[in-house]
Amino acid sequence: CIAALLSCACTAPGITADAPKTVRAHPLPSYQIHEECVTLDPGDRVEYAFASDEPVAFNLHYREGSAVVMPVVRDGSRADGGVYIARIAHAYCLTWEAGPAGATINYRIRVKPRAS
Repeated sequence: CIAALLSCACTAPGITADAPKTVRAHPLPSYQIHEECVTLDPGDRVEYAFASDEPVAFNLHYREGSAVVMPVVRDGSRADGGVYIARIAHAYCLTWEAGPAGATINYRIRVKPRAS
């Protein structure tokens, strides 16, 4: 999984502050990865929730040089959600990886700027 993350580049951020992105029935073939990336400043938060018909490996990560830092990791999960508050400015990626059965995922991501 780590090797796949190192070789997989984050896509250009397509989620803007306070404009949630909701995706339904996204197919995830066997052992494939789907990733959504957002740029956060210190104090910004990303709210996320997902559900899957089969277990998936989920993480929220960022890259620090050649290292991959994963502050949120959920292995073999069919659903999860939470709020992550950025401590440093970075591009953060939410990543789902299917197992041998593949999966179909529904998810929602929302970026909230730090309170003024």
